[in-house]
Amino acid sequence: MKLNEKFVITINRELGSGGHTVGQKLSEKLNVPFYDKALIQHLEAKYHLTVDEIEKLKGQKHDWWSNFKRIVGMDMTSPKYYKVSMDNEPELITTEEMFKSEQEILKGIAEDESCIISGRSGFYVFRKHPNHLSILIQASMDFRVKRVVRKKGITPEEAQKIIDQVDKMRENYISKYAKTSRYDTRNYDLVIAADGKTEDEIVDFILAYIGQ
Repeated sequence: MKLNEKFVITINRELGSGGHTVGQKLSEKLNVPFYDKALIQHLEAKYHLTVDEIEKLKGQKHDWWSNFKRIVGMDMTSPKYYKVSMDNEPELITTEEMFKSEQEILKGIAEDESCIISGRSGFYVFRKHPNHLSILIQASMDFRVKRVVRKKGITPEEAQKIIDQVDKMRENYISKYAKTSRYDTRNYDLVIAADGKTEDEIVDFILAYIGQ
């Protein structure tokens, strides 16, 4: 991956692995925006970003994403601004139209700037991108349950139930729309086990991998 050119890093992660936090910390280290599924869903709902609407925006201006950010006030602070906090699981239902619009939004983001994208189908959308690093962050079930318990203040049984639901929905999502499995390691350049590592250590590992 060439850091002196526009790049995109996609991070898929298992719930409870700490991958979302890794994405945020990595964005701060690289000083590039961080986008997650919550933001994409928020933009789609609030601004009606259907495929047709995105095509209209593209027709008005080539760098439509940059223009769109300016209009809605998204380019005024730090990379962390781009995160919308919507951490309630399970995830919202996705339709074919939503999937297509998400792809267009993600492509628009990467055309405009270097960025880090967490979740959704980023590894699939950018599979042919010339300057893309695809990462999967996993962890043992024991690690994941303990982290969800700590983060959400729930019982291990409740945490296990949430994890099982989210794992199933995320796999179904990728299987349906990307025609692959999110667990297929051939989809990634890096697969990292979070067990025994802090988020900062994982970030440092990724930075070392890309030569930072």
